[in-house]
Amino acid sequence: MKNEDQKQEFLFDKINYKILLIGIGVIALGFILMSGGGSKDPKVFSEAIFDFRRIRLAPTTVLIGFGITVYAILKNPKKA
Repeated sequence: MKNEDQKQEFLFDKINYKILLIGIGVIALGFILMSGGGSKDPKVFSEAIFDFRRIRLAPTTVLIGFGITVYAILKNPKKA
């Protein structure tokens, strides 16, 4: 019964999961920044969808979040 005595290990360490959750939070923040800007009346065009926050800031925030997430996956805590 050697298998029952062995302690099961997680794929990542605790720090990897923390960094992963931070990355997911940054991605969610980017999508929240991207939302809105529509018009109440569908026949009226709104320029608010083309402001700095939705065109530059939000996509950059999402990409940074994906970068943080990739870093969390690739980080090897045993290599300290």
